[in-house]
Amino acid sequence: MNNTNLMWIPAVRMGLCRISYAQNGLPVFFVPDTSEYALSLVTKDKFEKICRQKGIPAIIVSKKDDPVKLADEIEFASKKSIPHVVAVEGTGIGGVGFSVLQAREAIESLINKSDVSHEITVSSVNKRLTGCSAIVTGGAQGFGRGIAEEMLAEGAAIVIADMNEQTGIIAVEEMNKKFGKGSTVFVRTDVTNKASIDLCVEAALKSFGGVDMLVSNAGVLKAGGIEEMDEKSFDFVTSVNYKAYFLCVQAVVPLMKLQRKCCEKHFMDIIQINSKSGLEGSNKNFAYAGSKFGGIGLTQSFALELVEYGIKVNAICPGNYYEGPLWSDPEKGLFVQYLRAGKVPGAKTIEDVKAFYVGKVPMKRGCSPADVAKAIFYLHEQNYETGQALPVTGGQVMLN
Repeated sequence: MNNTNLMWIPAVRMGLCRISYAQNGLPVFFVPDTSEYALSLVTKDKFEKICRQKGIPAIIVSKKDDPVKLADEIEFASKKSIPHVVAVEGTGIGGVGFSVLQAREAIESLINKSDVSHEITVSSVNKRLTGCSAIVTGGAQGFGRGIAEEMLAEGAAIVIADMNEQTGIIAVEEMNKKFGKGSTVFVRTDVTNKASIDLCVEAALKSFGGVDMLVSNAGVLKAGGIEEMDEKSFDFVTSVNYKAYFLCVQAVVPLMKLQRKCCEKHFMDIIQINSKSGLEGSNKNFAYAGSKFGGIGLTQSFALELVEYGIKVNAICPGNYYEGPLWSDPEKGLFVQYLRAGKVPGAKTIEDVKAFYVGKVPMKRGCSPADVAKAIFYLHEQNYETGQALPVTGGQVMLN
C-alpha cells in the first residue's frame, strides 16, 4: 500500500473485526471521513460531548504509528461492543456497520448534525458476503457486471474497476439504486497499469475500509490461427489476461497482508475469472488459451506464497457466456470472430456458430454470471481451499 497516511483505516477496521468475529463471525465495514469538518471534531472532549448528546455509541483513541497497536487500542476501547462511530485523534473518524448503508448512516448522524435513526444489526444483512469489501475488474458490463450484481445481492460492497468510464458510471448508478446508496463505486482503471490499479485499491480503502476480495475478471480475446495472429494482437491479449492479473495481485497484497497482521482471523480471497480454455487448448485461439493457462500457473504460485497471510488464491474456469457482449457483440463478438476465422466447419451464419457451441455443452446452455457467482461464494466460504482451478462448464470440461 503506497499511501501510508491511510494505514489507520484498515487498522481501525481490523480492530473492529476482532470484536465482530468473536460475536458473530462476520467482518464489518468502516467508512472513513477525513474532511475538514470531521477533523475539527476529533478532539476528545468535543467528540465525546457530541456523541453523548446524540446518543451515539462511539469511541475515540489516540493516534498510533503502528497499525497493529492501533487495532489493539480499538479492540480494548470498544470493551467487546461494536461502536457506531470511531475517531482517531488528529486523523479522522468513520462509521461502522455490517452494510455500507449502516456505516454511512452512523457517520452522517454525527457529521450532518442529523437525527438519522440507525442500528448496527446483523439480522437484516446476514448474507453470504456481509461485510466483504471487493474489487471487480472489468465489472462495468457483461460477465463482470453480472458477477458484481450477484455479489452485491449477497451483501458485498464493490469497487467497479473498468476502462469504460461512461458505461461504468451508469452501471454504478443503477447498482446503487438497486442495492443501496454507496454500496458500489466506480474507478476508471487500466489493469495493465500499476499506478492505475493502486488508485483503485485506495478507493476501496477510502470507501469501505479495506479490500477483502479481488475478482480479477477483466479479459480480452482475439481469435486467429498461427499465420493470422500478429504480434501486436498477441501482446495485447497476453498483457490484459496474464500480466494484468499479476499487477492487480501485486497491488492488493500489501493491504491484505496488513489486514491479516491486524486481525489473525481475517481471511481474504483473490479469485481469477479464468476460462475453460485455461484447462484445455483452443483451436485457432492460442493467444487467449495460452494466457489463461498462464493464469492458472500464477494462481497456483500465488496461492503457495500467500497462504501464510490468510490470503486464498483460486481460479474459476467458466464455460461460455453466450448472451454477453464477448460472444454476442455484432461487430467484435466471438461468434463473428469465429465465423470469420473459419473455426466452425460449414458454418455460414452467426446462428450456425452459436448452435455448434451450445451443442457441445452437456447441459445444453451457456454459463451465466449467477453460475460463476455461486463458485465465488463457495471459494469465499471455504477456508480450506487454495490454488485450485474450479470448472463451471455445464460438464463440458471435466477434471481428470
